[in-house]
Amino acid sequence: MSEHPPYLDKLNPVQRQAAMCIHGPVMIIAGAGSGKTRVLTYRIAHMIKKGIDAFNILSLTFTNKAAKEMKNRIETVVGSEARNVWMGTFHSVFAKILRIEADKIGYPKDFTIYDTDDSKSLLKSILKELNLDDKVYKPGLVYNRISSCKNSLITASDYINIPTLVEDDSSAGRPLMGKIFAMYQQRCFKAGAMDFDDLLLNTYLLLTKHTDVLNKYQHKFKYVMVDEYQDTNLSQYMIVKKLAAVNQNICVVGDDSQSIYSFRGANIENILNFQKDYPDLHTFKLEHNYRSTSNIVNASSSIIDKNREKLDKRIYTDNEEGEKIKVMRAISDNEEGKMVAQSIFEEKNQKQLANTDFAILYRTNAQSRSFEESLRKLNIPYRIYGGMSFYQRKEIKDMVAYLRVVVNPNDEEAIKRIINYPSRKIGATTIDKLVLLASENDISIWEVIKNCHTYPLLGSSIASILNFYIMIASFQTMLETKNAYEVAEYIAKQSTLLKTLYDDKTVEGVSRHENLMALLNAIKEFTEDDMSEEEKNLATFIQSIALLTDADKDAENKDTVTLMTIHSSKGLEFKHVYVVGLEENLFPGQMSLNSRQDLEEERRLFYVAVTRAEEKLNLSFATSRFKYGNLINCEPSRFLDEIDKKYLDILLPPNLNQGSHSDRQFLKKEDTGFGKGYGMNVGGKMMTKPIVNIQISANFAVSDTLNLAEGNEVEHQRFGKGTVINMLDIGENRKAVIAFNQVGEKTLVLKFAKLMILN
Repeated sequence: MSEHPPYLDKLNPVQRQAAMCIHGPVMIIAGAGSGKTRVLTYRIAHMIKKGIDAFNILSLTFTNKAAKEMKNRIETVVGSEARNVWMGTFHSVFAKILRIEADKIGYPKDFTIYDTDDSKSLLKSILKELNLDDKVYKPGLVYNRISSCKNSLITASDYINIPTLVEDDSSAGRPLMGKIFAMYQQRCFKAGAMDFDDLLLNTYLLLTKHTDVLNKYQHKFKYVMVDEYQDTNLSQYMIVKKLAAVNQNICVVGDDSQSIYSFRGANIENILNFQKDYPDLHTFKLEHNYRSTSNIVNASSSIIDKNREKLDKRIYTDNEEGEKIKVMRAISDNEEGKMVAQSIFEEKNQKQLANTDFAILYRTNAQSRSFEESLRKLNIPYRIYGGMSFYQRKEIKDMVAYLRVVVNPNDEEAIKRIINYPSRKIGATTIDKLVLLASENDISIWEVIKNCHTYPLLGSSIASILNFYIMIASFQTMLETKNAYEVAEYIAKQSTLLKTLYDDKTVEGVSRHENLMALLNAIKEFTEDDMSEEEKNLATFIQSIALLTDADKDAENKDTVTLMTIHSSKGLEFKHVYVVGLEENLFPGQMSLNSRQDLEEERRLFYVAVTRAEEKLNLSFATSRFKYGNLINCEPSRFLDEIDKKYLDILLPPNLNQGSHSDRQFLKKEDTGFGKGYGMNVGGKMMTKPIVNIQISANFAVSDTLNLAEGNEVEHQRFGKGTVINMLDIGENRKAVIAFNQVGEKTLVLKFAKLMILN
């Protein structure tokens, strides 16, 4: 008799053990290509088969796409009961909880979710009202500062009581940052809006301040599962810990070797220290890679082995050895683009492959240009993954803003977007007056619009504003009786938005009209989806698109080569992968060379890039590229040198293809120390970057950098003397951008930098 149910037959022994261990704390360490999604799917199916109520299972993912895929797979095993599992991204699940409990924190249940553009637009309004220079208080910088604080569970009221934050702001010449944060939160609250970070912070505050709510969800979610646990930040970690505190039935799945999102607040310590939180932990290691050839698997292991901060595991595969990893050297970034495009062209034709079998991965978006140009010249269709998504297009955002105002009329950003589009003769000056009146009277813009006839300041615009109010109010009357599509179609026509786009017969105008029709079709499809009638409303649709992740937004089924950053590629796989731009100061990036933690994250990023490849992997670098209009010489990345050479096949341009292969060992280092000269042995000639000889003061002593500020003269043991030109981040992650006299600009993490302050 089988020791396990037949529906688990498709799992290997370790996967099966992990799926069957459903009680108590469990950690599944899932290496790249090890069938993690399959294990999660069958684990939930097994729980339901064992009699656990699907309503008591919470499964948190990082993309809606992953959640939907898992739910569909579970349904094939257990039937429609799978639909009752609480499954989705952190943001979508917590948004659902916040809508249910909205009254506890003073929000309307149909609160708006602001995207990054909405948030930055609001911050620009606040800076304007405070007469602040947006070159000093850059909206992007202010937004990132606020976001970073929220992910660290720091509220606007906490902010002004944390001396290090206040001092940092003062030193950076931005003393009003705390006031801006407070005004931003107040305006969001007044508009009945939350930004993405609020969805996490407000859930944490809800569970912390309302023990009855915490108790309710602790007993509702008796089993908690978290995918990609290495990517969780402090707020996610704390919420999950609170929810699982009573039953302790928590299962986390992840791979510390793929922790690459610290810039978003992700903390690798969450997975590294999981056993400290749950000493009676059951750990399962999925080490069998089903995705890649053995050459790629072994090469990736030789890379990640160089990291010190990692969990112990040994990835292996039964797949064929496969081709060696090809390394291509180009004389320039343009030449690199041509070489990669030509390689794709040849591989495609020789092996009858589809364009979708190929991906070009780079460290930064700015690198895509040379590859785009070269692919176009060879008539190879491509798609930039992570470019402007459908829902970021102007005409789509305009229409969605109408829908948002109808659902939540207090939504300030949406009102400002549409009040004069299409034109109603309500100009920018009038809109500024509306904002001013709302601020002075501590009410929403909608309240001012509703009672515009009582405000003489609005003068001749009152009639136009009143017409706008009547139009929106008429749309709102449909919400109770019509579904999302019927309301949206009516709004598109009556607002004249559809006609305005239809009348524009330029190529762009026709495209915009088609996009708006595509949105209406998407809403129609949404209302025909398999859900309850009350869920087919406009508010639910607006939330569903507001919470789309990058991976969800770019799901287009066209036969194209994929171009994307390595960060965007995580979780994907391709038959042929080209990892490009493998040069020092580009990959690893310059900002990652000042601490071991940052460098190890860059190495994990390289590991992620390598493990996306199923059959063939190509690595390339250029010996020169243009940067800020200047041609600079480049050194090969240290990561190339860290791959065991037996897995590599070195390709050199014809003019350098001289001497035996042994004479052309790929990379040689003059010195093993970071930041020293990295060179390349080509035809017996070592090409390196000269090492600058820097004199250090005899009385050098490390200073306390707590009060370090822009303008300070400093000295570093390796880089010499320089001037602080900018201060970045807060708390533990404080960094200084320093212009050194001899080696140029460097960004140093202060807790590791060992600087002597000279003035």
